[in-house]
Amino acid sequence: MSLTLKNRWDQGLPALLLSLAAGGLAVLAYAPFEQFWLLPLLLALQFHLLGQTRGWRQAARQGFAFGLGVFLGGVSWVYVSLSLFGGMPWPLAALATLLFCAYLALFPALVGGLFRAFLPASVWRQGLLFAGLWALADLLRGWLFSGFPWLALGYSQAPPSPLSGYAPLLGVYGLTFLLAWLATLPRAGRAGWGAALVLLAVGWGLQQQTWTEPQGEPISVALVQGNVAQDLKWQPERFAATLLHYRQLVTEHPAQLTVLPETAFPAFLDYLPQDYLTELKALAVDHGGDLLFGIPTGEGESYWNSAVSLGQSPTQTYSKVHLVPFGEFIPPGFAWFLQMAHIPMSSFSAGELAQAPLQLAGQQVAVNICYEDLFGRELLSAVPQAGLLVNMSNTAWFGRSLAQAQHLQIARLRALEAGRPMLRATNTGMTAVVGPDGQVRAALEPFATGVLEAKVQAYQGITPYVRWGDIPSLLLALLSVLAAVFPARRAVQGA
Repeated sequence: MSLTLKNRWDQGLPALLLSLAAGGLAVLAYAPFEQFWLLPLLLALQFHLLGQTRGWRQAARQGFAFGLGVFLGGVSWVYVSLSLFGGMPWPLAALATLLFCAYLALFPALVGGLFRAFLPASVWRQGLLFAGLWALADLLRGWLFSGFPWLALGYSQAPPSPLSGYAPLLGVYGLTFLLAWLATLPRAGRAGWGAALVLLAVGWGLQQQTWTEPQGEPISVALVQGNVAQDLKWQPERFAATLLHYRQLVTEHPAQLTVLPETAFPAFLDYLPQDYLTELKALAVDHGGDLLFGIPTGEGESYWNSAVSLGQSPTQTYSKVHLVPFGEFIPPGFAWFLQMAHIPMSSFSAGELAQAPLQLAGQQVAVNICYEDLFGRELLSAVPQAGLLVNMSNTAWFGRSLAQAQHLQIARLRALEAGRPMLRATNTGMTAVVGPDGQVRAALEPFATGVLEAKVQAYQGITPYVRWGDIPSLLLALLSVLAAVFPARRAVQGA
């Protein structure tokens, strides 16, 4: 072994590779694998490795390696969108995906560096610091540059994990804190094991708690999965076939509330034939309710990613507020990106904040479109009034990847946080009915044409998370970090 390689080996290369592998294995804790028990073990390993580092720089590298493993394994489907459907040359798409995953890995690197820089002597305080930093990092990642909280640690703890019982209180970032803290407790000996058992037992007990209650009579719903191939969707010669396809599915599956996917119709609303819209409205009225479909709407030089309703209720529109960077809007300074990735309609305008629930089929419905359901705090304004949540998505952009199952897992956390059923109508998957307890009641097979028919009941009442949002989890994380750091700093000064 050469001297340079030996030095690198002695400076922690095995630990870096171990962290990288642990991060890759962490993907198994998320959907579709859902081995939720695995992540505490991997975080415990990372906690140990960080404690063995020689300084904050090495710890930051350790955290970066773990994060790179997570995101290369968990969100590399971005490559499919850029290369296969965006038309970007594969070397550039691969480089862009690598850089994106490296950016996301900076947040676990921040956790590692700060953890080692302020490492207290007490194992209990080390655990508080580790958990608080992870929660703050996930919160920051969900906010900075418009946010990308995909694969936040807490999403891995959807039911049946006992920790999911805390979701209606603390939300997904609170689950991140509790999960990271749980991973450190065994290091504290018998008392730590006891605390871990109490934490899990309380979570299991909270799973039995109902925060909301059914309201009114159940309604029939039909969630349409058109399965229109992304590479064909925007071809002009396919437009008429798409209209006929959706009309047939709506006709054959009557329901009080029918929901079509995001941008089900690949044209502006004004370009749809008026007789076609009249026919859809007549079908909805004949079915005794309303139909909701995704379509771009425009006015002047502005256009929106919208959901529009037709039927017994007055026509209503919801326009997407939280847009996808590079997919639905181009950040300043990145106009060159459009020249390499040919993504249709990538300059949407954002809809107005705090849009009121839509009145559909006698229910108040909080609509969100695709990526928006990653941001639980942004759905809260409509939840106290709305009895149902509806998500309309088109993840065909990411091909046959982990994205569809991961997105459904995110929706399960949103339903659990709000104590409301979540209805998901998607183009290629995963179309599903999620109960207010976060459990999937019914789902269609992905990448198949179909309509999911179900009876769904609205819910009323509010959970603690709906009342307070992410404030409790933010305070919990901050106070934990302060409680861990300040005693350690005083001890150093006293020495």
